[in-house]
Amino acid sequence: MSIPLEDTVTDIIGKAQRGLGLSDTDLADKVGIEISELEAVKQVRGIAFAQVEKLARALELGPKSLVAIAEGKYTPTTPLPKTGFFQSNTPYGDMTVNSYLVWDNETGLAAAFDTGADCTPLVDEIKKRNLTLQDVYLTHTHVDHVLELDRLVEKVGGSVGIHVNKAEALDKAASFEPGVTFSLGRLHIETRDTSGHSAGGTTYLIHSLDRPLAIVGDALFAGSVGGIKSDYRAGLKRIADHILSAQDGTILAPGHGPLTTVIQEKTSNPFFPGFRRPEAQDI
Repeated sequence: MSIPLEDTVTDIIGKAQRGLGLSDTDLADKVGIEISELEAVKQVRGIAFAQVEKLARALELGPKSLVAIAEGKYTPTTPLPKTGFFQSNTPYGDMTVNSYLVWDNETGLAAAFDTGADCTPLVDEIKKRNLTLQDVYLTHTHVDHVLELDRLVEKVGGSVGIHVNKAEALDKAASFEPGVTFSLGRLHIETRDTSGHSAGGTTYLIHSLDRPLAIVGDALFAGSVGGIKSDYRAGLKRIADHILSAQDGTILAPGHGPLTTVIQEKTSNPFFPGFRRPEAQDI
């Protein structure tokens, strides 16, 4: 499945600017340009990439990573688990949203992660593989991720557990405190606090597939992050501590955009320049 990056350079710059609370005047002063020039730099229109690098430094972003995205050179490649994993990507307004299905081959027990804007692909995959949907885990409760919750449960039938971080309690869902681990047959689902984009943003780290997998919701995108609504630097630290601390080969399954891996985001995501190896420092 070929899905473009969720965020453009303009999106990335805007998220960093809002997170740091910098007005256009503040940012122009830090970069050393006139406000009239700032918009062209933000849009990467008719300018030298050296100016993009200056803007990145002013916004605490990795300059080389930001330029690579501006040049269209960052396209993460992600080998998938051999089995037990399915990605759905459905349209929602002018964007698309991801949802996922994970299952244990031995028992046929499955779990959905978010619902997307149309749960039909999830339902079709469950029926095609003769799986039993045991649980639905929500990364957060923004409407594009939970829109089809009732329909999904209705279509698959049976008793389905719905789980959500207690910070975003939802009718019909059991609330949990991040840190708890759930079971799905022989699989284990570890919950990690990655709030920031939303009050109860949760990452689910799944153990015992043939490749480690983390469903990260809108905390992290390939080459970007979800907009962090409060305490920007603390939000970035939670992503670093609870997502990028996983094994380098861990597949990261975000709420929007393409799949990626921990190592690709550690080395190529502009929001985390500190992770780059010493021989390739993003400075």
